[in-house]
Amino acid sequence: MPVDMGWTELAPFAVAIMAAGVISGLLAGIFGIGGGAVLVPVFYQVFGLFGIDESVRMHLAVGSSLGIIIPTSIRSFMAHRARGAVDMELLKTLAIPVPLGVALASLVAASVSSEGLRIIFAVLALLFGARLLFNRESWRLGTQIPDNPWRSFIGLLIGFFSTLMGIGGGIMNNTFMTLYGRPLHQAVATSAGVGVLIAIPGTIGYIWAGWGNPLLPFGSTGYINWFAVALVIPVTLIVAPYGVTIAHWLSKRHLEVGFGLFCLTVSARFFASLG
Repeated sequence: MPVDMGWTELAPFAVAIMAAGVISGLLAGIFGIGGGAVLVPVFYQVFGLFGIDESVRMHLAVGSSLGIIIPTSIRSFMAHRARGAVDMELLKTLAIPVPLGVALASLVAASVSSEGLRIIFAVLALLFGARLLFNRESWRLGTQIPDNPWRSFIGLLIGFFSTLMGIGGGIMNNTFMTLYGRPLHQAVATSAGVGVLIAIPGTIGYIWAGWGNPLLPFGSTGYINWFAVALVIPVTLIVAPYGVTIAHWLSKRHLEVGFGLFCLTVSARFFASLG
């Protein structure tokens, strides 16, 4: 990895990444998300400080985030399932369309520019932030989740856009389920399972998409940087169950507002980077 700094200068960046791991792990449990919305912008900034080429920096941030989401989502899913909160029947119906969307996104990631990937992240982060800030429990599209083919189509979209953002799909799946009358806790728990369906094939897809790229730093396999993954995974594994505990006793409105504001800030930052 191209580094021109001493250990005393690198230490603050390592601390920042580990702090992001704490936040992402808690969010995985609280919202049923993989924490990528936190990790991707942090990785993008830190990789820039490490001197990684701009043309691969965003791809590396997204791919590394997906690699970290694998254990986070699995740990969160298992904890929620142990509480009996996961809708396993719904999850089974998404087991094909979500990974299919992931595969399509991997093909796009192999050809889209860094600017294009940042635009996608910025636009979706803006929409997510607005949704969290203005969300109302009374908003409903119906009382029953649609059957196929609409369910599969929505699952494909969740897998596709989540993979391009490096997130576990929790925000999208939470929105999908709650708009059709499902309890928030059930949506959060099921979203952890959706994260598993996204993160595993998504990681493989980003390894393939970046395979052999000469601009990637040492320690990378395709668009996955194992230094970042190894640094954050232990932290997320430790704190994710605490997020699950919080999800089952704490009101989420203030957390939604805070995370919504964070999404809007990240969106503005990525839009500014395009100038």
